[in-house]
Amino acid sequence: MKRNGAFVKGVYTNLFKINGHTGREISFKINKAFDQLFYGDRSSQAIYFEAGVNHLGNLAYVLDVLHQDVRSEGMSYGLMITLQLNKKAEFDALWNFSMTHMYIEKPGHPAEGYFAWSVQQNGVRNAEGPAPDGEEYIVTALYMAAGRWGNGTGIYNYQAWADKILNQMRHHPIHTMINEEKKMILFVPQTKNAAFSDPSYHLPAFYELWALCGPKADRSFWAAAADTSRAYFQKTTNPSTGLSSDYADFDGKPVHTSYNPDADHFAYDAWRTVMNWSVDWNWWHKDVREKELSYRIQAFFYRQGIQTYGSVYTKEGELIRAGHPAGLVSTNAVASLASEHPKSKEFVEALWDLPVPHNIGDRYYGGLLYLMSLLHCSGKFQLFLPVVK
Repeated sequence: MKRNGAFVKGVYTNLFKINGHTGREISFKINKAFDQLFYGDRSSQAIYFEAGVNHLGNLAYVLDVLHQDVRSEGMSYGLMITLQLNKKAEFDALWNFSMTHMYIEKPGHPAEGYFAWSVQQNGVRNAEGPAPDGEEYIVTALYMAAGRWGNGTGIYNYQAWADKILNQMRHHPIHTMINEEKKMILFVPQTKNAAFSDPSYHLPAFYELWALCGPKADRSFWAAAADTSRAYFQKTTNPSTGLSSDYADFDGKPVHTSYNPDADHFAYDAWRTVMNWSVDWNWWHKDVREKELSYRIQAFFYRQGIQTYGSVYTKEGELIRAGHPAGLVSTNAVASLASEHPKSKEFVEALWDLPVPHNIGDRYYGGLLYLMSLLHCSGKFQLFLPVVK
């Protein structure tokens, strides 16, 4: 079978158009979501906040409005969203804040070359360590910024910084983000928590890009890591429900931790896993098993009631927590990029019918997943390859 994904074909699946929505309607919906989340009412709608100017230019951050902190996760998603929407001014302001307040450059620091996963709005750090999903999205957004806009100087030499951060992720002198033997992303690089992974951190679609344009010495490693993650999806998802856990061992088995009571369940992190393998299939068409995974998880949630399914489950499908969160509705729609389930279009329409998340508990995480999912489902989440050196 000839497997030419969107990268080869240059054509990105537009699920909303397939469902009968016009280009004007789709653009209006995406622009409305962006305008509300980035420039809506500061007290009840926005998650993007301008933070003044320094010698490098404007600064801005994405705020977790529930916890009142700035997280590398949200900043990295903000970078990817603004890149995809061609919002260079907002991209540069987010990147400037990231480098000014979150980047750890102290020589000898255990997390030198990484980003503090949580800081206050004034830039004071709440944590001295990173969360690798932030670095993964940051690196990919920087490579694609170089591809879309070209490189500037200093911190705005996007490609040089992507190379530097990616090199540090694998070759850090104290704590790498990778288990070298397993070719697998770690949950966190600190030693005591480095013995397991997080299925939602596995981003083979991004690793394929790194294998094309990252540091030459590591390109074959990232190609192998992409295949490892594709195999990991098969190990870490339940064969009946398609659900994965928040955290999992390298063999895919759920991990329980004292600091996350949902670590061994399908919970908030795990919502993203289906998006990761579905986008990978859409972009690269390298593992046909990803189509079955998307079918399986949509079949499970359809049985639960497409308008009423809950938010947290055991991997076997036992409901733990009710609620019908925007973030999960959003990523289940992205599953349709790979799924051939007969009700697949209904999951896309469920996303279409969602209002822009605005309540205090859903605005940040749900809003970011909602906006990224709109881009995925409209064919507007695309690859921009930089000049390959």
